[in-house]
Amino acid sequence: MTRPLAAAESFVDGLPAGGRAGLRVIYAPLMEIRPARAPVALQGVKGVIFTSASGAEAASRETTARLPAYCVGERTAQAAAELGWQAEALGQCAEELTAALLQQRPAAPLLHLRGAHTRGSIARRLTEAGLPCGEQIVYDQVLLPLTAEAQAALAAQTDVIVPLFSPRTARHFANLCGDASHLHLIALSQAVAEPLKGLNCKALRVSKAPDAPAMAAAVLDAAAQLSRLEGKGRAE
Repeated sequence: MTRPLAAAESFVDGLPAGGRAGLRVIYAPLMEIRPARAPVALQGVKGVIFTSASGAEAASRETTARLPAYCVGERTAQAAAELGWQAEALGQCAEELTAALLQQRPAAPLLHLRGAHTRGSIARRLTEAGLPCGEQIVYDQVLLPLTAEAQAALAAQTDVIVPLFSPRTARHFANLCGDASHLHLIALSQAVAEPLKGLNCKALRVSKAPDAPAMAAAVLDAAAQLSRLEGKGRAE
């Protein structure tokens, strides 16, 4: 698991116990979330945009205000709601969120509270389409090296399932993993898969939807396939 530790543990906890039986989980975060710890400038703002739970958590530490919050994904919306924001999920990606906001035309200006590294240019696209939106960085995503345990697992040349959730993390993993011929890579989206296509991996699949349930289903399917192959090998 290459996600930040809390997100990785939440993902694994969400897997059905029966489905992950026999799986050895290696936590090897390739990214650490570091809050910016700066006041959030909400003067005159009518609503905020969160594209990750990390954004909601970082912003909530720096302001007591709780405005309407337009979120990418149910998980982000749930995290924001639990922190007191008037949260609403509008799509599973930046494009869907932008389209929904332009259709709804909520009170503006809006403020995208985001990480230092992000995709989609939400604030610019909304503003250019006539819905004023600013942006403020509330956390950084710092890249980390592979842990010793992860390096050992990759060097062992045994089958390893690696779910990857962001293009930046995927690109970082591709630069670190070395020989990928024994790896089963699962990408959240086509954008996440793109940096992985140059690897000579055993399998690369893209999640059917850019969300945790679909990623979990892909992980369990890959695990089941490996289990069947191992069973066939023992039978032969």
